[in-house]
Amino acid sequence: MAEFTLVLPMLALLLFAVTQFGITFNRYLALTDAVRAGARAGAVARHAENPAGTTEARVREAAANLDQADLTVTVASSWEPGEDVVVSASYPYSINLLGIVVASGDLTSQTTERVE
Repeated sequence: MAEFTLVLPMLALLLFAVTQFGITFNRYLALTDAVRAGARAGAVARHAENPAGTTEARVREAAANLDQADLTVTVASSWEPGEDVVVSASYPYSINLLGIVVASGDLTSQTTERVE
């Protein structure tokens, strides 16, 4: 019983750390997938009325499980055939262990596609 009392806090801390890392990694994967979907939409959106708006809307649609107020999306392109469309996004993260912030910052992702 004494050993269990000594080991339990460490096991609980490890469990919380793995959970927090998993949540952060899930958000990173969602961000990366959303940027990839937006870049693909931007590659074929040069005939749209507002290609940058269409691209950003696709990123936000694909990142529906992220808080849209915290999601920052940037789209850069000349929208000429053969040129690149660069879509990047960032989303804040914070890893808390028992109320103590261990790590925080911004998750970022960027994808480049060629305009068709």
